[in-house]
Amino acid sequence: MTDTTGTPHPLGRRTVLIASGATAATLAVGATAATTTEKTDTAPVAAAAVCTLTKEMTEGPYYLDGQYVRADITEGKAGAPLKLALTVVDDDTCAPLSNALVEIWHCDALGEYSGFVGNNGHSEPDDGTFLRGGVLTNSSGLASITTIYPGWYRGRCVHIHVKVHTGVALTSDGSFTGGQELHTGQLFFNETITTAVAKVSPYSTNTVTRTTLAQDSIYDDGGATSGLLTLTALGSSASSGYSGTLTLGVEQ
Repeated sequence: MTDTTGTPHPLGRRTVLIASGATAATLAVGATAATTTEKTDTAPVAAAAVCTLTKEMTEGPYYLDGQYVRADITEGKAGAPLKLALTVVDDDTCAPLSNALVEIWHCDALGEYSGFVGNNGHSEPDDGTFLRGGVLTNSSGLASITTIYPGWYRGRCVHIHVKVHTGVALTSDGSFTGGQELHTGQLFFNETITTAVAKVSPYSTNTVTRTTLAQDSIYDDGGATSGLLTLTALGSSASSGYSGTLTLGVEQ
């Protein structure tokens, strides 16, 4: 697989992404179900999940080492709120992984990544850290991160990059070091919801032509098994934001 720069990235590790908030029967017959499925099962992930192996996604060209361990990565960036709830489980046993670092990074509403501002044609302050960071999972394997709904840039649909690390050491400056990287992937968004978000400010000022989910060169139409989030509205309008849930199964 290659990113938009044409650089090849090997898909060396196995991982699974299992839809969360659905019954075991539903997951077994269709892990690619619609992203707005209502929650009907309150059983623990380990009991309800069905593990399905899938390939990883490319890291892409915008990763930066040494980002902060923090639950809120917005740094005041304008955009529709996004509350992520990502659960990490072992792909063999479906048991939750605690103290795994779930790290994410993505562009802002205008399609600009911190550390690379200007690549999508917009001039704005760049501190190299906005919309980057991660948290350690709790005893249930859950990582809760507050950010904004991503924008888009040339050639890619709306997405978030994600890595899962284990055995990291927290540093005095609020970052992390060491550990083992178990998963590199991407999170994707329902196209109908993205269309609604694109109409509100500040997304509406992003004049770059948007690549849809169906047109994207990375997303493979695999649904939840390929990182498609389950999105739930936080209010009555797109500007109120969304919660996004997914269970990521990784091989230790």
